Amino acid sequence: MSSKKMVALIAILLVTAGYAISRSPEQATTRATVPQEYVHTAIFAGGCFWCMESAFEKVPGVIEVKSGYTGGSTENPTYEEVSHTRTGHVEAVRIWYDSRRLTYSHLLQVFWRNIDPTDNGGQFADRGDSYLAAIFVGDEEQRLAAESSKQLLVNSNRFDKPIVTPIRKAAPFYLAEEYHQNYYKKHPLQYRLYRYSSGRDRFIESVWGEGRHD
Repeated sequence: MSSKKMVALIAILLVTAGYAISRSPEQATTRATVPQEYVHTAIFAGGCFWCMESAFEKVPGVIEVKSGYTGGSTENPTYEEVSHTRTGHVEAVRIWYDSRRLTYSHLLQVFWRNIDPTDNGGQFADRGDSYLAAIFVGDEEQRLAAESSKQLLVNSNRFDKPIVTPIRKAAPFYLAEEYHQNYYKKHPLQYRLYRYSSGRDRFIESVWGEGRHD
């Protein structure tokens, strides 16, 4: 390759890189870069936390999502304990979001559209208490918003079965092991195979008539 072509190629790569950076402000947003008064949190359980983390991280205004365990009595539980013993914990995600760009009510809409709210035995292929769906509210404002959104879903008659997803008071949230965090990014093939076989997307599309959610 001639020196002129090499220089031209480097210039194109630099311009492209600069354009990509300028077009990706979300990647630079962290809890440290948003004024503290606008950083709010929400906690949802919707079965496998890999899937819920994937769904919420794509919402504009979400700063960070972490997978973890909540709702039980065991302190600092492990995945094995939550999955195979009676800790009372469920798999959940904790969301930090910028309240200037995103409302809690919108997060509730995302939540309902990514679960089966009529299932009281788990979620999709994942069965058992640790995979139960729930909304964990941190204050009275969140509780009222959650109750309102649930009633709207009931009134919509979108489901033939009763809406059984509970609204619970927020409890201590324990981070899941590091290998669970951003699993869908770290292991995209395994995640896609799991998600497809779980039946989650087929259910969502049958109810909401939308495309892929992962």
